Amino acid sequence: MGQSERERRAAAQARLQAAGITPPKEPGGATRALVIGAVVLVFALVTGLYLAWQNFTAGAEPAYPVARDGAVVRAGDQAAPVTVDVYEDYLCPTCQQFERIYRDQLTRAMNDGMVKVNYHTIAILDDRSAPPGYSTRASNAALCAVDAGIYPAYHSRLYVDQPRQGTAGLSVEQLTALGTELGATGDFDGCVAGQAGTQSIVDATEAAIANPAAAPGGRFATPTVLVDGRMADLTNSDWLSNIT
Repeated sequence: MGQSERERRAAAQARLQAAGITPPKEPGGATRALVIGAVVLVFALVTGLYLAWQNFTAGAEPAYPVARDGAVVRAGDQAAPVTVDVYEDYLCPTCQQFERIYRDQLTRAMNDGMVKVNYHTIAILDDRSAPPGYSTRASNAALCAVDAGIYPAYHSRLYVDQPRQGTAGLSVEQLTALGTELGATGDFDGCVAGQAGTQSIVDATEAAIANPAAAPGGRFATPTVLVDGRMADLTNSDWLSNIT
């Protein structure tokens, strides 16, 4: 009659003991508990690191007032001690980089009441789209976003979705759909389609070019950033930290 599995294991252990060898113990409750504990610990560490990564990479949420005066969007507490003026064109790749690098820092500074920011909506790159006109079209939509209550998010998305120069850029319909996605209120569609802010954008562009502080020596480019009326040194990555 053949041996059962239990009998075979018992016979093997007896032979090892007779040879003076202590047979290895089978994984019991304590061993299993250690294994389970190790798995739980690793899971907890991975989960903690993931949550920490999420918190680190999460953008600062705007919690500051926004209003507009012509083509100038005034963001933050107007009683803040420091004024930052940002001159930008939504087709400007360097403006896109500026937004990526400093958006969260500026947002936190405005949330904390440390700075107020005047976003000057400029269109100097209309001829860089095909057909021309994207800079003005996007600028108009950004001004409409102020009235629609979505300016900070819309402003950022225009840079996230920034088209390449030489292309047509986002159409009126696409700019409208973006606002709808972000929760635009009021007649955002009609505002974007009407492009009513065009003359304000032209006036703001001419004023920027004529401003010696923003265009020293008559040379104006975007982005241009002023801190309390003086040109910020954007080659110094700590320029914003130094004023907040």
